Amino acid sequence: MSNDWRSIGFGIAACICSAALADNANAQTAGSMTLSTGWLHVAPQGYATPLTVESVGGIPVNQEVVGSGAHASSTDTMGIAAEYYVTDNIGVALLFGLPLTVDLVGDGTLKKYGNLGSTRPMPPAIELRYHLFSAGSKFRPFIGLGVNYTWFTQVRATNSQFITDSFGPGGSAHATLSSSWNPVFEIGAAYAIARHWSIGASIGYVPVKTNLTLNGQTATGTQVVSRSTLRLNPLNVFLNVDYTF
Repeated sequence: MSNDWRSIGFGIAACICSAALADNANAQTAGSMTLSTGWLHVAPQGYATPLTVESVGGIPVNQEVVGSGAHASSTDTMGIAAEYYVTDNIGVALLFGLPLTVDLVGDGTLKKYGNLGSTRPMPPAIELRYHLFSAGSKFRPFIGLGVNYTWFTQVRATNSQFITDSFGPGGSAHATLSSSWNPVFEIGAAYAIARHWSIGASIGYVPVKTNLTLNGQTATGTQVVSRSTLRLNPLNVFLNVDYTF
């Protein structure tokens, strides 16, 4: 009888373990979808080329402001991603975040001004991901490759001292940034904590280049057009919670 009870006990334990494993198994299989949200840190790694005055009053000048430079500030926002699993290992992901504000900070001879202006970039991306290990694995690293389209809204030159020094008392300025298509590179991983829930982390890189056009006007109405190329090249860190259904 003791052997029978031992066999029954082992059988019950095996059933419990199997049920637990099934309940915690990763639900990221072909045909499923994962929604992710969390903290997104955007850290630009690039720089701006020296500001070049292209024309004054419509007359070509092409004079570089020697020693001038700038870089974009780091910022934080809420990241959101949605991924559809085409197979157990291959998924198509849409990546975006809530609107964020990036400051353009002066470097070199422009460092004394601090923030020169600001903008609100819109950088959605679509990405093909390959997930390692089987769909039932709790820990699943992935690599991603995709494309991003970045455009900029609310581009503003906000530093009044910079505007006055550049275009004289009573002068004004407004700026534009060009949009662009860019590649997206990402590595990350997810760890399942329940059948439908997991936690994840990823690092992405987007080599974004945009052309800055600064249109200034003196108090007497003379137009001054200056340009610079700004390389944002953000490194994005995404810490998230995922739900798969």
